[in-house]
Amino acid sequence: MRQLKITPTVFILVLTIASTSFAQQSTTKSPDAAGRVTRILVSGDSLVQAQPDTAILTISVVTQAKQALQAQQQNATKTDAMLRALKESLVSAEIKTGGYSLQPQRIYKEGQPPTISGYEARNTLTVTLGDLTKVGSAIDAASQAGANEVGGISFVLRQDRPARDKALSEATREAMSKAQVIAQALGGRISRIVEVQEDGFQRPQPISQIQEFSVQRAQAVATPIEVGSLDIRSRVQLIAEIETNL
Repeated sequence: MRQLKITPTVFILVLTIASTSFAQQSTTKSPDAAGRVTRILVSGDSLVQAQPDTAILTISVVTQAKQALQAQQQNATKTDAMLRALKESLVSAEIKTGGYSLQPQRIYKEGQPPTISGYEARNTLTVTLGDLTKVGSAIDAASQAGANEVGGISFVLRQDRPARDKALSEATREAMSKAQVIAQALGGRISRIVEVQEDGFQRPQPISQIQEFSVQRAQAVATPIEVGSLDIRSRVQLIAEIETNL
């Protein structure tokens, strides 16, 4: 009997395993999503008024005589009397010599050399006082003692730091206010302040008064003095970054 030979067939199943790689996702925003950053430059100005705290007087004794020695001696006598009068009326004032001169007085005629007709001596004192209410009385006392020339009066602010700080603060606030207005107009907000600079500070200019007083006037009426106020200016420049969606 014929036998059937069965040859086994082997089926090979090839399984292909696909590996999947996972990419890490980035969380950074695109430039469009983050918004646009714009830089602006603004300035702020301020004006602060302050009352002066110091007065500076320039008072002189002027004498004339035929001889230089006579002019000098007459001047020394009157200046000494003026000094004593000022020190009695102004206890805390600072008094110092501001200048001294002794010069010949010349007469000029056409076609002739100048001739000396006499001599003039001038002794100038600088008086600095903190009590502004005594400025008028100081002038009166000096005039009565022999002073015959008041070159001028200046009112200054020695302790100016509080007024300077106030002016700087107001100028900075004005600059910030301008930056905020621009940011709101652009539909954005201020993201950061890049730079702030004090562009300029103007110290208060002294209030000067040029006066001439005679002895007769000082004896008749007390000298009136109006102090007034000083102007202190400050300017600030500010660079800010504004973030908008435009």
